[in-house]
Amino acid sequence: MTDLSSLVEETVGQLTARHMGVVVAAVAGKSTEIRGSGQAGGAPGADTLFEIGSVTKVFTALTLAQLAVTGAVDLDEPLVALLPEGTRVPSRDGKEITLRQLATHTSGLPRLPKGMLVPALLRPSKPDPYADCTADLLLHGLANTRLGATLGRRFRYSNLGAGLLGLALAHRTGTDYETLVVREICTPLGLADTGIADREVRLVQGHTRRRRPVSAWHLADLAGAGGLRSTAADLVTFVQAQLTPESNGIAEAIRLSRQVEHRINPFAWIHLGWMGQRLHRRQGGGLQIWHNGMTGGFSSFVGFNPEKEVAVIVLSNTKRSVDRPAFDLLRRRLESLH
Repeated sequence: MTDLSSLVEETVGQLTARHMGVVVAAVAGKSTEIRGSGQAGGAPGADTLFEIGSVTKVFTALTLAQLAVTGAVDLDEPLVALLPEGTRVPSRDGKEITLRQLATHTSGLPRLPKGMLVPALLRPSKPDPYADCTADLLLHGLANTRLGATLGRRFRYSNLGAGLLGLALAHRTGTDYETLVVREICTPLGLADTGIADREVRLVQGHTRRRRPVSAWHLADLAGAGGLRSTAADLVTFVQAQLTPESNGIAEAIRLSRQVEHRINPFAWIHLGWMGQRLHRRQGGGLQIWHNGMTGGFSSFVGFNPEKEVAVIVLSNTKRSVDRPAFDLLRRRLESLH
């Protein structure tokens, strides 16, 4: 039987040739291994800071669950009730967008804020495409947005929806998005290196697919969709809390986040934030809960199988997907240890 350390090293080796730097972490029961490799400036490690992109959405959704547990919000509360008075929010068939729908991507909202799609297509290399997404811009665009599906019916992945969820939760609690997530999630779990502000000095240099240095992303008031930075060590702690929620202070919120489920197809679904899938029996039939992320210079993956008590984190400072090696480590290798 191959040991955990060797499995992680093999995955690092697979990724190194196509990424400027990579950190791979694996959890199997009570054992954890973290390894890094880099082609410039030294190898990144457990405490190296990366942009985690859309993995942020899991933190945003878990914050929603925690606030629902404490009674500060209700999952089925309309979005408009949490936004500044006078904000116009699109509806469909007489129904309002709810917080649950934002967290499960069933709100019917488009992927990007209104006015961003054409510039994004015309300037795909724009170094910081979300930097102008202030609350004023987002809410003004929201008022003129049409919903593309019946509320609560169809899964339609939306950065706009996740960003609005973060913005709305911050407005309801009278603070900003980062302060809210740190207070409700990071501090209870001991995630000292997960946040947004005052971390850029430690952020490893990001790179394009062609290995060119690129500036960091700032998502302004759309931060709930992808603005967090974190480390492999923090994300290991985060997934360990998912595997054994009874061992931490937000156990009820973690359980709630996974109790909510919207079916996408016979094999896949979405929880609050997390994507879920049950592999076909020919693939082993394993359960996978996961989310990935990508920004202008980074890519990320966090996934786990709660039935087998195994998890994988992959962080790269190159805009190139890490999903295939990450899923392979999670499915074909770690699960074989049990």
